[in-house]
Amino acid sequence: MNLDHVFVCGNPALDFAATLRARRSLRFEMFASPDRLDAWYLESGVVDSVSASQDSDVVRATAVREAVYALVTARRLGDAYDDEALAVLNAAARNAAATPQLTPAGRWTAATPEEALSTVARLAVELLGGPDVPLLKECGNPECTRIYIDRSRGMRRQWCGMESCGNRIKAAAYRARKRETRTVATA
Repeated sequence: MNLDHVFVCGNPALDFAATLRARRSLRFEMFASPDRLDAWYLESGVVDSVSASQDSDVVRATAVREAVYALVTARRLGDAYDDEALAVLNAAARNAAATPQLTPAGRWTAATPEEALSTVARLAVELLGGPDVPLLKECGNPECTRIYIDRSRGMRRQWCGMESCGNRIKAAAYRARKRETRTVATA
């Protein structure tokens, strides 16, 4: 069940916020249906099983996602939090979260969509109130709007991920240099 969910941001809350891709241009929605939302919860590892989401769960998840994105962006830029985004995130975080259980096979976390969403909201609260805030960066690809945690040496990471953005940017720069070299050589 590969639905092209990508987890490169360094925190599930940031990966959740990145499920609306290319916010400045194409705006590709990863939560187009309840089953895609459920797949994200499972693929992210936030929960091990989730009961089937409904359209109303997608609406709530999208609202929380947009709140997380707004709050992370504000925090990264040193701006004040938007009151409405803060209220949406805190309301979701106040709901019961998914509770892991120990089974003979190991840890297992089953959840309702509301519990899974609350778990993501709590992760966002912890991130925004924690020590990783100075490490938040936006991808250097102008088309990408993912925010990630830069734990690289010297904090010199430029892209959310090499596979998703870095290789594309480097390949485009290489092609541009080759074109420039050919243009100069023929002139």
